[in-house]
Amino acid sequence: MKHARWLVIAPYFLLTILPLAWIFLTSIKVQEDTNSRTVKFIPSLAKEIPDDSRRFTVSPDAYTRLEEKHTGVEYGFYRYLANSVIIGFISTLASVTLGTCCAYGFSRFKIPGARDWLFFILSTRFLPPLAVVMPILLMYRQFDLQNTHLGLIILYTSFNLSLSIWLMKGFIDEIPRAYEEAALVDGYSRWHAFVRIILPHARTGIAVTAVFCLISAWNEYGFAMTLNQQQAVTVPVYFAGLQGNISGIPWPQVAAGIIVFVAPVMVFTVLVRKHLLRGVTFGTVKQ
Repeated sequence: MKHARWLVIAPYFLLTILPLAWIFLTSIKVQEDTNSRTVKFIPSLAKEIPDDSRRFTVSPDAYTRLEEKHTGVEYGFYRYLANSVIIGFISTLASVTLGTCCAYGFSRFKIPGARDWLFFILSTRFLPPLAVVMPILLMYRQFDLQNTHLGLIILYTSFNLSLSIWLMKGFIDEIPRAYEEAALVDGYSRWHAFVRIILPHARTGIAVTAVFCLISAWNEYGFAMTLNQQQAVTVPVYFAGLQGNISGIPWPQVAAGIIVFVAPVMVFTVLVRKHLLRGVTFGTVKQ
């Protein structure tokens, strides 16, 4: 049975890792090998390789040249990566914090019209984000929030808040009320009971919600492109702005940038991996 499981997992793993592996191979090629009509996928340290060979010359130049300014962009890659890190992590922290507090209120208190409020919160996810991009652009111009980090942080927090509330409410509903009642009897305030009792037991939900919110903000393209032109441009918009030069689009640098771009999300996901399985299977098994 154990070997049969690996017969299923191994092909699926290879299939899912193939695009990332190909991007990594592209990032260590030279420009000529990426434009070659012959598919080259075998690394080689030799400096001279026949054009019809499947081998390519290994070169780390793409990673060292990420700070170069290409046609269509104003700064180097790491400036835009810093924008993505600031906007993505702050908006994730804000949406998870606000979502957890709101979810606790809906879970523990009798709020008039709670179901209607929850449906209204969920309904904000029904509308395609790009359908409201023009009204948001006009509103941001009135408040002078376009082309700022704060503008995207507020926007991503707003769009991820509904997801955060619904996910966290499900996790908080699973925590027995007796834990809080015992803490209140012992002299804890409602706030201390929330911080010391609820949050530690809800860490699985917090981790899962944070992963989903971070991925959503990290990969968002439409608003980042429409609302920003210079100061707060993120990496997805940076990639779209690469127009190439005389020798064409710098594919090795693009591939190297993608590898560096996905690394923070992968590291964050690995750090919270212990909580992810419990989170994605939430509600499928009842004790």
